[in-house]
Amino acid sequence: MIIGIVVAALVVVLVLVGVLGYNSLVRGRNRTQEAWSQIDVELKRRHDLIPNLVETVRGYASHERGTLDEVTRARAAAVSAGATGTPDAVAPAENRLALSLRSLFAVAENYPQLRAVESFRQLQEELTATEDKIEFARRYYNGSARDYDIALQTFPRNLIAGMGGFHPVAFFEANGADRAVPRVDFSSAPGGAPGPAGGPPPTAPISDA
Repeated sequence: MIIGIVVAALVVVLVLVGVLGYNSLVRGRNRTQEAWSQIDVELKRRHDLIPNLVETVRGYASHERGTLDEVTRARAAAVSAGATGTPDAVAPAENRLALSLRSLFAVAENYPQLRAVESFRQLQEELTATEDKIEFARRYYNGSARDYDIALQTFPRNLIAGMGGFHPVAFFEANGADRAVPRVDFSSAPGGAPGPAGGPPPTAPISDA
């Protein structure tokens, strides 16, 4: 009789451990998926802003075709990678896009008339704000992914993970030097006006967003 009670108690404990472990893995997976969806929203916003940016720059610097084409190609590759929904595929494409945007804004430094255009300034500010949101979402996602992956590796949840079809998730890595869109310094042209006619275009430092 006592043995039967002990066995029954052990079974109940094992069931409770299994249920609690399974539920915690489900919560971790859902939290990670939600965090990734936040990144995806901001990346799509970045993609939507770029065509208008390219066309605005083209209107004032059409002969900078190489840089403009590279941004367009990088955006297309990023959109294609985004369809996979996997950080391993998305991160390299987005890093390439961020690098091409840095080059584009660096080119803009040589065109004071472009820098004086309100639409260009607004697009640059929106992209900078988007980059900040991407970075915040990236940190939240990576923290959630870390906690989830640790849970998958700890006993007894590692046993539950194998039976429940739970799999580790990848981090969303960004190249530190290429992550941010540089801020264009408009102060070299007071009031947003172009530099003096006939003189060399004013230069301004580029700092990371």
